[in-house]
Amino acid sequence: MLSAKEIQSRFLAFFEKRGHAIIPSASLIPENDPSVLFNTAGMQPLVPYLLGENHPMGNRLANIQKCVRTGDLDEVGDNTHFTLFFMMGNWSLGDYFKQDAIKWSHEFLTNKEIGLGLDVKRLYVTVFEGNDDAPLDNESKEIWMSLGIPENRIYTLGAKDNWWSPGDNGPCGPDTEMFYDLTEDGIGDISKEEFISHCDKQNIVEIWNDVFMEYEKKDGKVVGKLSSKNVDTGSGLERITAVVQGVKTGYDTDLFTEIFNTIKKHKTKDDTKSERIIADHIRASVFMIADGVLPANSDRGYIVRRLLRRATNYANNIGSAHVLITDTAKTVCEIYKDWLITSPVKEQDILNTIEDEVLKFEQTLEKGMKEFLRGEDPFVLFTSYGFPIELTIELAQESGQKIDIEAFNAKMKAHQELSRSGSEQKFKGGLANHNEQTIKLHTAHHLLLAALQEIVSPEIKQRGSNITEERLRMDFNFERKLTPVEIKAVEDKVNEEIQKNLTVVKREMPLTEATAIGAQMEFGAKYPETVSIYFIEDQNGHAFSKEFCGGPHVENTKTLGIFKIQKEESVAAGIRRIKAVLL
Repeated sequence: MLSAKEIQSRFLAFFEKRGHAIIPSASLIPENDPSVLFNTAGMQPLVPYLLGENHPMGNRLANIQKCVRTGDLDEVGDNTHFTLFFMMGNWSLGDYFKQDAIKWSHEFLTNKEIGLGLDVKRLYVTVFEGNDDAPLDNESKEIWMSLGIPENRIYTLGAKDNWWSPGDNGPCGPDTEMFYDLTEDGIGDISKEEFISHCDKQNIVEIWNDVFMEYEKKDGKVVGKLSSKNVDTGSGLERITAVVQGVKTGYDTDLFTEIFNTIKKHKTKDDTKSERIIADHIRASVFMIADGVLPANSDRGYIVRRLLRRATNYANNIGSAHVLITDTAKTVCEIYKDWLITSPVKEQDILNTIEDEVLKFEQTLEKGMKEFLRGEDPFVLFTSYGFPIELTIELAQESGQKIDIEAFNAKMKAHQELSRSGSEQKFKGGLANHNEQTIKLHTAHHLLLAALQEIVSPEIKQRGSNITEERLRMDFNFERKLTPVEIKAVEDKVNEEIQKNLTVVKREMPLTEATAIGAQMEFGAKYPETVSIYFIEDQNGHAFSKEFCGGPHVENTKTLGIFKIQKEESVAAGIRRIKAVLL
């Protein structure tokens, strides 16, 4: 039986042998997608390249991308939902298309020597049935049949099932999906209706998806074809590991064994759902905090806070929350140390952050309990006191009260819509949009980092940013408050460099060269062998700032105006924040 690590190794080796450059996983925080708070699919960090930009590593790529989906938190704990998951993916950027993509998917899934050795007789396939945007994908169907998949096991489905896009804007296209029969005796040949029914019952599960991205969507509508035909494939590691190891769910695989062993040491009663939620939420929280997302009351930080609070609530159901949560977090860090070794946040800081949040929430529970006894609205209890609705319902039942869950859900839906609209236009680089003033502030952001390193400490690294049309915000590591003299000196230095009319130049170079010349990189990030560096330099080529970045920037600092620091403050232990504007 293959372990999860062996599955990952085989996947990468399989596609590397077929000419794919292995690229590192991007951060969970999206750089190019304004519609989500986290990367929700393996292809999201590659959207610019799927739209036509040249990738420095070539036109055949593969990796294992860490992803987060938070829209189904209430479903976590069943057999298929995870907050954090790993997506194995391979891409063709204008190179091979349907023939090779389908052939290699089939080969990796079924070949025992170099792939996963799954039983081909348990495979089912779906293809796009066609609509006004694109025709029936008969080509994919014929390719599958040439590989030995019977026609009566290939089903045509509509756009809801067999059309994929990352959102209302960007590359998109029809897909073909592979499914696997998990039943003990095997289901055999079935009709489309029976197939859909077995999928709903999770007797048959999706294990692989090949997306043929040759179209572009704008504002929710397909507007035409891309300049090149691309392939985006994906297979969820948790799902495929469960299939290979012959278990019903990813929670039963070796991805979670040690996590559940830790929970078992501290629990006082059995509750499968609670144990799964704790394991899932702590695993996701560790990875989010490792990428620099700290618990907060808005945006990404709110997601981390909600996960840890839900985990704490469920931990209270089965044991002592504090020791159970903290020990589980330690286990997650140990299991995934290879993933976390280059994280922006160190392991002990991750553990301290989780422990502090658990302690705060236990205090919040006390306040929330008082408000509950006073008859406070469940929605207010949840949004103002962080009091979980599950706990409110349980307490109400014990006291013979009834919670109007429909009213709560309606208020939550409106609240989530507001939060979702507030999360739009969030970029890893902090850019709310690509408007002129935002781009100016982005360039000033580079100057600010360089000035901080020169004036305050060369050890300063960026730990997060957010840039709108009104102001820039930078988080950075430093143990104390900056003095008024230091703040003024940094501000003056930025303005001094602006007045030099420095040129902003993008250069691609080997990672080793970029590191050797001292280019500033995102703290803890992994980079491919060829990278893009933005230089802010004078006519003699002397660079004040050299930084790994995806852009965009102004061409010359003379357009920036006057730089002004508005505020310097603490946001976490050892993390400071500066807010600044251009006048």
